[in-house]
Amino acid sequence: MSDALIDSLTAAVRARPDDLPLRLHLAELLVSAGRGGEAIGHAAQVLASEPGNVTAQQLMAQALAPAAPPVPAAPADPASPPASAAPPGPAVPPASQPAATGPAGVDWGALEEQFGDSVPPRFARSSADGEPDAVRGHQDRVFDVERATITLADVGGMADVKKRLEVSFLGPLRNPKLRSLFGKSLRGGLLLYGPPGCGKTFLARAVAGEMGAAFLSLSITDVLNMWVGSSEKNLHDLFESARGHAPCVLFLDEIDALGHKRSQLQSSMRTVVNQLLTELDGVEGGNDGVFVLAATNAPWDVDAALRRPGRLDRTVLVLPPDRAARAAILEFHLRDRPVAGIDLDQVAQATEHFSGADLAHLCETAAEYAMRDSITTGEIRMIGQADMLAAARELRPSTDAWFATARNVAMFANESGEYDDLAAYLKKRKVR
Repeated sequence: MSDALIDSLTAAVRARPDDLPLRLHLAELLVSAGRGGEAIGHAAQVLASEPGNVTAQQLMAQALAPAAPPVPAAPADPASPPASAAPPGPAVPPASQPAATGPAGVDWGALEEQFGDSVPPRFARSSADGEPDAVRGHQDRVFDVERATITLADVGGMADVKKRLEVSFLGPLRNPKLRSLFGKSLRGGLLLYGPPGCGKTFLARAVAGEMGAAFLSLSITDVLNMWVGSSEKNLHDLFESARGHAPCVLFLDEIDALGHKRSQLQSSMRTVVNQLLTELDGVEGGNDGVFVLAATNAPWDVDAALRRPGRLDRTVLVLPPDRAARAAILEFHLRDRPVAGIDLDQVAQATEHFSGADLAHLCETAAEYAMRDSITTGEIRMIGQADMLAAARELRPSTDAWFATARNVAMFANESGEYDDLAAYLKKRKVR
């Protein structure tokens, strides 16, 4: 290989240090020329920017591989050895000559000094731009911690829910002196329950944004593992990550799946519920600055121990959006669609008991009507009021099935009064 070509490429790389393909080509030529010590530096520079670069990994392995020992030339006349000669034995290298572990001539100290600060850290904590923080948990497990950018002002309607949150959660948090005067503790958590698709997760993010706290969402897939003890360890790691990012809102989605009644579970899942109770109590680590919010569609399936004082001891019923909220949700889902002459108030009146997800589906259905007509006639037309009302007549509220089940609980399993707000709503709605 021409040294002049290598020298020219070296000068080009110095002039363009960020040109990774050029640097890889130079490293390849250096390896071919037997100058592995120089190739290591260039391959390492590429891997610092692209850790998954396969070509750089292969070149690094070739450069670090020990050089093959020279093969002795075969004798011209392969005569048999004399009888007096001793039989050949295994060649044993002298003790003073260590085996080669890498290419000769590599200045490892210089390479360490050159690349010690170029490889970025695997995990980061600071996040001022709203991007998720990568948090290190047990054995390098990483969880995404977000900075919520929405507040309760972004949540349409839900005046009763916001009032309950303000009294039981946000008010004491904003007034530490008043909280201290009345001896109000921030221990414990809040359980959001109600029909699916009504914005419980969105509301939890808004609470985190209102508090200016980090937001860490936990689901059953983050916890469960087939190996004995791993699920409990994963749960502990998640709580430790939340404690490390305090103040932090830890959101337990579908808590009825993770904290189901232990009397209905097998032994393996019972230990997970026990670990969840331990973490909520803060036995192994203080929960100061960790605010636990949980959401479920089936609060009657949640283990009773999770709802005792100091745990998820406050409950908030999240109902389908009211008329004003439905109009706001419809406007949000129509913001990027071609619409004309839509009376949002009239559509909101025709969609009573619809959830937020139902309203999003209604907008999608109305868009399909308009698009179908545009394809049939060959002329593009806007989404109109007729499309919205036709979609409202076609669809049925998905909350009806949930309220049918909730009615039985509110009527026949409400001895403790924990579902009084649900019973009052059902009575007002005249669900029978």
